[in-house]
Amino acid sequence: LQQRRGLRLSAPAAIQVTVRDALNQALDEELERDERVFLLGEEVAQYDGAYKISRGLWKKYGDKRIIDTPISEMGFAGIAVGAAMVWLRPVCEFMTFNFSMQAIDQVINSAAKSCYMSAGFISVPIVFRGPNGTSAGVAAQHSQCFAAWYGHCPGLKVVSPWSAEDAKGLLKASIRDDNPVVMLESELLYGVPFEMSEQAQSKEFVIPIGKAKIERQGTHVTLVAHSRPVGHCMEAAAVLSKEGVECEVINLRTIRPMDIETVEASVVKTNHLVTVEGGWPQFGVGAEICARIMEGPAFNYLDAPAVRVTGADVPMPYAKILEDNSIPQVKDIVFAVKKVLNI
Repeated sequence: LQQRRGLRLSAPAAIQVTVRDALNQALDEELERDERVFLLGEEVAQYDGAYKISRGLWKKYGDKRIIDTPISEMGFAGIAVGAAMVWLRPVCEFMTFNFSMQAIDQVINSAAKSCYMSAGFISVPIVFRGPNGTSAGVAAQHSQCFAAWYGHCPGLKVVSPWSAEDAKGLLKASIRDDNPVVMLESELLYGVPFEMSEQAQSKEFVIPIGKAKIERQGTHVTLVAHSRPVGHCMEAAAVLSKEGVECEVINLRTIRPMDIETVEASVVKTNHLVTVEGGWPQFGVGAEICARIMEGPAFNYLDAPAVRVTGADVPMPYAKILEDNSIPQVKDIVFAVKKVLNI
């Protein structure tokens, strides 16, 4: 009616939401929507989660849906996989994905391979989620990225959100998926607020697994990243724009299956590629992207070799100055772009 009268309608209401609150919202909505969904992990119930992702859920849904477990990753991951095999939908939280190495046999041999080994008879609709990659001041055993580790394995889907919308939409899609999904979150992003659109505030908002997002349009070089480094790429693109270099920033969102088509289309347009990740260089996500580009039709459009920006090839140091120099910074991305453009 207002449109017929020629009145200007206000824009849809967007709000600021932290990644932590977006994850909490997604869990709450899926627990409410489907009684088969339950959450288990260390301190997820009475303590509201080590990072407060599950805040308020135990009081709302009780002991049967929000389950505190002993400090035994292999044990509770195995319980979760078994529950998924009988068509419950567990969300298994690792306090950090570094601890998932205690349960990697359950994640790979029990969850990832069962559908194939049973000729499709056994599905395992489970989500393994928690903080991944660099934290702050927690040294080598708590600061590594598992994107390449789990992205290597057939039978798994692997997602890696950046923004609050990514976190909510990908978690809801992961819970609804009939396959095992590994969701790699960033502890350093939990408290960061992002704008969430009116559409993303809907209870039915999901982001399709396997689809990247172009966060910034550009014409000179393609930057591809996932998780926290997407933000670094956006900052680097803003710096470079002042010097006349327009970067196209792709938020990969999903590690497996990888949306290489979106990357290819961008490379065809920009003729240059830089990949950015917090993980180690050898056999990393960037190495896979570069190989796929080299093997595909976009290779013929490259005007220079692709360049990778990665974490240093060392266990994470404890000292802050060494830690800062072991992970990609905005200046490293700017340097890489200038190198690939020969400026």
